[in-house]
Amino acid sequence: MKDKNDELSSRVAFSYPNFQKFMVARFLTTIASEMQSVAVGWQIYETTHRPLDLGLAGLAQFLPGMCLFLVAGHAADRFPRPKILQICYACFALCSALLLAYTLFGFRSTFLIYAVLLLNGTVRAFNAPASQSIIPNLVAKEHFPNAIAWSSSILQTATIAGPMVGGLLYGITGRPVPVYASSCVAYIVASGLLNSVRIAHVERARETVVGNYVVLEGLRYIWKNKLILGAMSLDLFAVLLGGAVALLPVYAREILGVGAIGLGILRSAPGVGAVLMGLALAHRPLQRRAGPAMFICVAAFGLFTIVFGVSHNVTLSVLSLLCAGAADTVSVIVRHTIIQLSTPDDMRGRVSAVNMVFIGASNEVGQFESGLTAQWLGTVPAVLLGGIGTILITGLWTVLFPQIRELDRLVPEDVRK
Repeated sequence: MKDKNDELSSRVAFSYPNFQKFMVARFLTTIASEMQSVAVGWQIYETTHRPLDLGLAGLAQFLPGMCLFLVAGHAADRFPRPKILQICYACFALCSALLLAYTLFGFRSTFLIYAVLLLNGTVRAFNAPASQSIIPNLVAKEHFPNAIAWSSSILQTATIAGPMVGGLLYGITGRPVPVYASSCVAYIVASGLLNSVRIAHVERARETVVGNYVVLEGLRYIWKNKLILGAMSLDLFAVLLGGAVALLPVYAREILGVGAIGLGILRSAPGVGAVLMGLALAHRPLQRRAGPAMFICVAAFGLFTIVFGVSHNVTLSVLSLLCAGAADTVSVIVRHTIIQLSTPDDMRGRVSAVNMVFIGASNEVGQFESGLTAQWLGTVPAVLLGGIGTILITGLWTVLFPQIRELDRLVPEDVRK
């Protein structure tokens, strides 16, 4: 009977039609974003041949989110989340169209690309908290960890397909035009899908205060909840130091010599590992010792980053990225489940907005840090130092946040029953 129930629970998230529609839309936008990211990175590096410029691309997309996350989170708690996402997807399509026009008109200044990336980052600032906080409104609470596991697998599938398709299109045609055009179409279709997503009415606590206090309440809540604070900050520093994604164009062109198509494969490798791990956790969820599992996997992420950094063999490089993606997925599922199930619905937008700043800092600022370090010390030393830093941060966080170290079950017993 237990095996039958586990099999049922592994599929239960997809019994919700609105969850299905939302995930199709997110799949399309993720694959479009990944395709576009490969094209932008290769186009910039092909123009300037400077690792620092790859880091600036990440910084351009992070800065708007850093400036707007409080407003964006408050908007996700006040306005219909499907409508926010629908508008954001349409604006993403506009950014792709602008990159397409930039290429077709033959502009060479990377400042114009950075301007579009700033706009793209502004849209992402509003998209991220609405996207994260809507899932608890689409499935029953007891099925939320399962939904997160499936969501992670589906999105990581897009991170596999996106870079591979983007790199293939760029490599075959020698131009990013088909990549940007395809991304634009995918965003438009996703925006249309969101028009049919409906969420159940949620009774939210009436705000008794106005102004900055309401907007800042997400920060106050996270600071008081050490479990959430520890999970968010661990991901922030670990990925900030250990991310090597920004330097993949350098590895593809100069170290491994695999070109634009090879870059797509390298970008897809973490997604392959993430999908395999996500599917495994969707069918066999973490039952016990979720906190220690998170620490172990974050440390493993740093270790596989080091292996990738020293590798000059394509097969070993792909395998190390694949394993890093698998390890990171465990951390993602544990962290997202902690954040969403520990936060009241009327604050999920604001808390998710803060979480997205942490994620943005770890990803985009991490790209800038990697590009800057590579410019100063060289590409390989930059990746090695990042991987070592991730392992050291993990060890420190096991001491600073015993709440995570002692975390056993992700879903409390009263919700599971």
